[in-house]
Amino acid sequence: MTQTRRVWTALLALGLAALALDLARAQPYPSKPVRLIVPFAAGGPIDVMGRLAAQWLSSTLGQQVVVDNRPGASGAIGTRAATAAEPDGHTLLIGSVTTLVTGPLLSKNAGYDPLKDLVPVAMLASTPFALVVASSMPPKTLEEFIAYARRNPGKLNFGTPAGTLAHLTGELFRVRTGIDIVVIPYKGAATAVTDILGGQVDMTFEPTSVLVAHIQDAKVRPLAVTGAVRSPQLPDVPTMIESGLAGFTSYSWSGILAPAGTSPEIVDRLNAAINQGLKSPAMNSNLGRLGAEPNAGSPQDFAAFIADETTKWGAIITASGVKLD
Repeated sequence: MTQTRRVWTALLALGLAALALDLARAQPYPSKPVRLIVPFAAGGPIDVMGRLAAQWLSSTLGQQVVVDNRPGASGAIGTRAATAAEPDGHTLLIGSVTTLVTGPLLSKNAGYDPLKDLVPVAMLASTPFALVVASSMPPKTLEEFIAYARRNPGKLNFGTPAGTLAHLTGELFRVRTGIDIVVIPYKGAATAVTDILGGQVDMTFEPTSVLVAHIQDAKVRPLAVTGAVRSPQLPDVPTMIESGLAGFTSYSWSGILAPAGTSPEIVDRLNAAINQGLKSPAMNSNLGRLGAEPNAGSPQDFAAFIADETTKWGAIITASGVKLD
């Protein structure tokens, strides 16, 4: 083969490669099934949220959205997998306050930066927490509980899974009220709830969806919820704000994100599809059964929310001195 022929062959190969790339880019999105990484095990609240979103997106995008559970390291393993994926819109992540805010703040080895390595697409839903005390406790209201705790410094305890948002919500409560309550760290919420039902724990914070049945059965006493307004599940329980703690809110929340570098056009299309789903009666009904409220908004709204939550909980971690071993 002559030198000239080799040059022309190389140029032809480059031209065909560029043509193939242009054709690939010209294909309508999505051009193949979409993978939604859920960084937790199947069956949990984030997994259920992810499956609801995947079901809706499958029906609106014209391609199947497949849930890929990647549990481990409090969500870090699945989140790292999402940040390493091709930013073509065919790999998405369902993120939560744990994986996007509290985990990276508390861990020096998360292996990703949620503000740099991911692009917010759309927030899905949020669930407030409830502050409950053991049914044997004397206080009947939040005001009475705070006064009781101040009269008994260091004698009450707070059971909570260590390093979770429930834990940090309790720390926010301690910082705002100045009360001295002993934190009892648990490995999981189920054990903490079991112990408060048995009277071994004096108080705890958990999402309303986790506690509503126990509250209705009068096995624990609710003092307040952490939403800006009362929970539809617990309409008779006042908010922390109503009870005198101005601006006190805390939500467990989730949303969809994509790897950094995903095009704005793809992000906007996904955002529109998700928001359409959040406004549908079927999705609202499903979220309501989970004790969650839909949070439709733009990608920019979600990005600003994550940044605000990072600032808020970072300050509480600093003020309270919470650390993970």
